[in-house]
Amino acid sequence: MIKPTPNPPAADDTTPYEFPGSKRFHDAAERALDHYLKPNALTLRFHKPSTMFQVAPDQDNESLLVHACESLAQASLMTSDIAAYIELPQRRTILAIQQIIMLAELAVNRALDNHELPTQN
Repeated sequence: MIKPTPNPPAADDTTPYEFPGSKRFHDAAERALDHYLKPNALTLRFHKPSTMFQVAPDQDNESLLVHACESLAQASLMTSDIAAYIELPQRRTILAIQQIIMLAELAVNRALDNHELPTQN
């Protein structure tokens, strides 16, 4: 037999915040996030994206994949060289980064292998 609780806890439905200052903190956090993540229309109208490091839109996929593969190979080589000069705890981190780079390089190489060349008619 289940006995009902004689004095159930009172439900505080006035505020979901732990203390009065937390609402102010929450509101400030929301304003900060909105400032960075939701720019207003006026800001968007005058914002022009930088084109300093823009990839040319007429580049074909094969050229982009080859360049990515070469860049990843160089990054892997550089991390290997750095790991030779670093002590053990940091060396493990550098070698883990190198492994991630090598896995990305393998994925790009597979994409290159799967890439079909256009047929000449």
